[in-house]
Amino acid sequence: MTDSPLEKKPATSPEVKDAKAVETSVRASDADRDRIADILREALAEGRLDAEEHSERIDGVYAAKTLGELEPLVRDLPQGRTHAGTGTAPAPAPAPDGQHPGCGPKDNLVAIFSGSARKGRYRAPRKINAFACFGGIEIDLTEAVFEQQHLQINATAIFGGIEIRVPENVTLRQKGAGIFGGFDVRTSEAEDPHAPVVLVQGAAIFGGVDAKPKRGKLLRDLRDRMRKEL
Repeated sequence: MTDSPLEKKPATSPEVKDAKAVETSVRASDADRDRIADILREALAEGRLDAEEHSERIDGVYAAKTLGELEPLVRDLPQGRTHAGTGTAPAPAPAPDGQHPGCGPKDNLVAIFSGSARKGRYRAPRKINAFACFGGIEIDLTEAVFEQQHLQINATAIFGGIEIRVPENVTLRQKGAGIFGGFDVRTSEAEDPHAPVVLVQGAAIFGGVDAKPKRGKLLRDLRDRMRKEL
């Protein structure tokens, strides 16, 4: 007896299903979580998610243990659909200095009904993720030691505020949006092409992100750092 051509065949073989199950059970890295958070941040800025949805999903991102837990958080978004069902996090975009976004040090600052700050003399990381919800975050880079030229600050403020201060002799750029809030970045270009570049991106929803150079504050170790590079 021959099989009917109309007989329904399994859409996915058991081997493929097993492979997907193994892949989605892989432990998620910080870089995987950062990529999903970036997709959610873009969706918020584009109006695909409201503030409450974004907040809930961000909480899920940083609570996720495996790739399988991350994938559903972006499954209904354009950037996440191409990866739906694969169990893999979206591929990262290249960093401005050519580094892989998952490489190098980073800071995570979270203020929910509270405050958080990073200031004083410390080594500036490659990336700072700042999330303020009914809270405030202060990031003061005027005394920081820059060991790489590019620093990216992902700032999301929901009914909260994020204040960023940088030295006068660094380049400050922005890529963000205010939604019933203010995303105010006083952009500036340093005269020295080797000066650090700080990019502030993200969104402010019923809140504020404020970034600007601090008058009278200069990066003291800029010349020494440039000599080392040369």
